[in-house]
Amino acid sequence: MSHPTTDQPTADPAGEWDAWRSERHQALTSPTGNLALVETRWLPAGERPDAEAARAGRPRTVTVTTLQRTDLVTGEPEHGLRFWDADSDAVRHFARVDAFPYDPAWVLEATYTPVPGARRVAFEHIRDNGGTRDLVVPGDITLSIDGREYTLSAFDDDGTLLLVFGDPTNGDTTYGAGRFLFVRRTEDDDRVLLDFNRAFVPPCGFSDQYNCPMPPRQNRFHLPIQAGEKLPVFRGGFPAQH
Repeated sequence: MSHPTTDQPTADPAGEWDAWRSERHQALTSPTGNLALVETRWLPAGERPDAEAARAGRPRTVTVTTLQRTDLVTGEPEHGLRFWDADSDAVRHFARVDAFPYDPAWVLEATYTPVPGARRVAFEHIRDNGGTRDLVVPGDITLSIDGREYTLSAFDDDGTLLLVFGDPTNGDTTYGAGRFLFVRRTEDDDRVLLDFNRAFVPPCGFSDQYNCPMPPRQNRFHLPIQAGEKLPVFRGGFPAQH
């Protein structure tokens, strides 16, 4: 995923949002974009992945990469392979991601309070059958929406804060398991921006081969967040992930 940089004032935020939408489309349809993931294969304990061997004999459109996670039972590293196909059914049938119109009212400033130490918060994942995985949450994000105070947990995603949130639009207008939002830094270390216009459908909304974190209780808003991406749209009756 591409991460945002420190926020700078812009003269044309709606134009930048249009550019972001275009970049999202290009990323989703790239040879290793969300739509191209056709298989995630976890290996037996102790076995190491060989991407080159796994790639042998497959079409030129296929890319193979490796990945690692922690086994929920043993706590030991678990290794796997991911198979991406630039000519997957999802890529070929993909039309667009529907989104709410840009609304500057959904660009909200919030307070960020770092928490000393390596604090971890349990996040349930969509394909772990109720199991949780601990993710590093380096600080608290506090803000008020519609008169209600929230203290949000955003985890560290390769050096950038990623907020997984839910709201009443989920399952109807937007992706059922919640949406993602990168938290944008400001020049003030104690302040961050939550631009919900850039809320996006998580990878598991494009391929069932992802295991996405789900919003914890504290990240669920009481009012509809009518900003950002809604749902992917496919041609020809191709089934979307809901």
